[in-house]
Amino acid sequence: MIRAVILDDETSGIKTLHLKLKSFSEILQVVGTFQSSFEAAKDIADLHADVLFLDVEMPGMNGFQFLQFIGAFDFEVIFTTAYNTYTLEALRINAIDYLLKPIEEEELQLAILRLQKRIPEKIRLKTNPPEKIHPNNRLALPTAEGIHLVKKTDIIRVEAMSNYSTFHLAGNKKIVVSKTLKEYEGILNDASFLRINRSSIVNLEYASKYRKGDGGSLEMTDGMVIEVSPQRKEELISRLFE
Repeated sequence: MIRAVILDDETSGIKTLHLKLKSFSEILQVVGTFQSSFEAAKDIADLHADVLFLDVEMPGMNGFQFLQFIGAFDFEVIFTTAYNTYTLEALRINAIDYLLKPIEEEELQLAILRLQKRIPEKIRLKTNPPEKIHPNNRLALPTAEGIHLVKKTDIIRVEAMSNYSTFHLAGNKKIVVSKTLKEYEGILNDASFLRINRSSIVNLEYASKYRKGDGGSLEMTDGMVIEVSPQRKEELISRLFE
């Protein structure tokens, strides 16, 4: 059973979505709802959510600030908003979907189907036995809740989001850090890492396919396809195939 949480500052938004989700009661259960970002930040970890239906424009903290505030999360995100101006940011954190209010039944159904496809892979990665961590292979990522120590080998890619950087890790975990991508470009200088456009640093160990084009694009093992800057194409191909 998929465990879902709803965060929306409007009572009507929560009630409407909760009602629509009853159509998926055989596979999905709403285990919590919040109108306050701060209350959600305090309690969401205890709910062991698989997916968060997240509003964007909210008082106090908007949806993206909420994700940055909690620092690390292993649930999926489906944005639910009346605004269509944040789709790029949603893509950069690898959200399942970006649903515009009023939410269409068909769009919601497609989002749930995408969620169903992603969760089994997430579980598979979680069940892999952890490797021993060497101190020199760790990176400290400061967030509002503390400093996360992650293995560099677990970093799939890093995406720029304004003045934030989102780390996408093995096991479908994400950590949002209030530092720019440029600051991490010098730190992630191992042979495995390469900045392939203005907003993406990738770990080439997680590259699964290169698609031809002007600069081409790189498909990662987590399913993300990232455009390659023409200026980075030659170095990327050299690193991948030579």
